[in-house]
Amino acid sequence: MSHKHKVKLEKLFEHPISGNIDIKRLLSALEHYGATVEITKHNKAKIFLRGEEFILTLSHKSDLSKDFAIKLKHFLEKVDLVPGKL
Repeated sequence: MSHKHKVKLEKLFEHPISGNIDIKRLLSALEHYGATVEITKHNKAKIFLRGEEFILTLSHKSDLSKDFAIKLKHFLEKVDLVPGKL
């Protein structure tokens, strides 16, 4: 199962960034790698990982927007969760 999680996270680091990253599967992958995810009543996902926090606005679509994909990629780089270290 971890291979599927790794592939999901690697999609964030592709160039160009994929436009069809499923948010629920991505959050599941992040939890697999140690993140804590809280879904708020304001339709946001608070992601806690390695002492840092990232807030992701959830849309009505199931796919992650490219803007948030870039922001999440930068967050993952900050906490050193990058493809070479998965």
